[in-house]
Amino acid sequence: MTTHQVLIAGQWRDSNSTGTFQADDPRAAAPIPEDYPVSSWAECEAALDAAATAYDQLRSVPREDIAVFLEAYADRIESRGDEIRALAARETALPADTRLVGELGRTTGQLRLAAAAARTASWCLPIIDSATNIRSCYASIGPVAVFGPNNFPLAFGSISGGDFATALAAGNPVIAKANSMHPGTTRLLAEEAKFAIDETGLPPGTVQLLYRIAHSDGEKLARDPRLAAIGYTGSRHAGLVLKTAADSVGKPIYLELSSVNPVVVLPGALIERSEAIADELTGSCLMGSGQFCTNPGMVIVQGDAAGQQFVETVAAKFSQAPVGTLLSKSGQNGLASAVKTLQSAGAEPVCGGEVGGGEGYSYANTVLKVTGDRFLVNAEALQTEAFGGSTLIVVANSTEQIAEILAKLEGNLTGCIYSATDGSDDRHYELVVPHLRQRVGRLLNDQMPTGVAVSAAMNHGGPYPATGHPGFTAVGIPGSITRFTMLQCFDHVRPHRLPDILQDPNPGNVWRLIDGQWTQADVVEPVAT
Repeated sequence: MTTHQVLIAGQWRDSNSTGTFQADDPRAAAPIPEDYPVSSWAECEAALDAAATAYDQLRSVPREDIAVFLEAYADRIESRGDEIRALAARETALPADTRLVGELGRTTGQLRLAAAAARTASWCLPIIDSATNIRSCYASIGPVAVFGPNNFPLAFGSISGGDFATALAAGNPVIAKANSMHPGTTRLLAEEAKFAIDETGLPPGTVQLLYRIAHSDGEKLARDPRLAAIGYTGSRHAGLVLKTAADSVGKPIYLELSSVNPVVVLPGALIERSEAIADELTGSCLMGSGQFCTNPGMVIVQGDAAGQQFVETVAAKFSQAPVGTLLSKSGQNGLASAVKTLQSAGAEPVCGGEVGGGEGYSYANTVLKVTGDRFLVNAEALQTEAFGGSTLIVVANSTEQIAEILAKLEGNLTGCIYSATDGSDDRHYELVVPHLRQRVGRLLNDQMPTGVAVSAAMNHGGPYPATGHPGFTAVGIPGSITRFTMLQCFDHVRPHRLPDILQDPNPGNVWRLIDGQWTQADVVEPVAT
């Protein structure tokens, strides 16, 4: 059987591999007969060398050319969309005609937003102090490696997703490390990226693809001085191994790791609309077979009669809902292991809790519950992320205990509070919200957290272990671009040697901070040097 080629330095080439692997068809619970290489360190080095060369060339490439590439790539993805969605559906069990339609649209939309950002350059946050003639802006940082997740093969994929798009928009070449669960989908996207590179004339090493590398080579890659930054979405364990390697050499690495996304339902909200909230919770927890990074894995209610009834209602809805197919056998095993950990820590199953029930790799829709007292005794273990169609309901004895529980939480991507519309929960809200606010990147009211809008104001990030750094987001421009940049300062540099966005004339309606005022105007009086 022929092994698929890797993309290095602008060419598809046979791999000098140390072995091969195959992806699975999760619905069939069987391998897909296509071999992909496990690249050697020599191939990693070749990609690093090509990326370094490409970066030297990209620094003199006009921003417009990068924007044109991103738009051309988006067009090419759309032209091949049916084939890409079909293969992604086979490799992930995600529905081709619903979920992946939306994801493909989000992907091309992100690429076009990144193109617009590359064009305007306002993300560079140029600052000019005319009194001292010191000027600064954000600029590209160098070659970036992107490690993509298993659950969003397109919109967060290593060669098409948000990290990829923003790294390119900032002027950096990308080495994409495909997720092993959907290598074929990544290959199709890489083919279109190469065509777009060739069409637009960007350096051939601007976009490269490796499918899998040894764990030891991943650490070596993270430490290599030719690599400037890393974007990673995946398991906490693997991400922290990479972070340790990157931190050892002072390299920025942006991680999305794990999150249980707590939802607090206050007493008045339960009295007012318990059934509706149970419906929303069930839909959010089971969406995508529970394999969204923002699915609510923990719900906190008060243990009065309404709270106890809510637990029973949610369990009934979970039991009645169809069981989805999981992304992989390892996902099935991971969910089973997480549920077992939660039970060992004191959680009791209300429904589900066993392998099977759906097509292929699957696990029964599961609701667990635990008392607030027990949670406070064993908070760390009871925050184990169960990635799939499951949730843990924590039954507290008072609003004050809900506040104590929230104070014990690790960092999360999102957190939500449901409260009564008549104001009867306002006192409770004010008691609990300070604790939740500091433990989540995005705070919601009265809606489930599953959707992540592509908005400049969006924060898809949060305190550890949701991400590796609470000050950055993986969604939303300009915040997501500045991760892959460095701050460059120019002190009394001659005017013609400055980047165009720091010269006295504004190069194109860029917002600049000139002497403390945001403006699109030119610098009024040139500074004497």
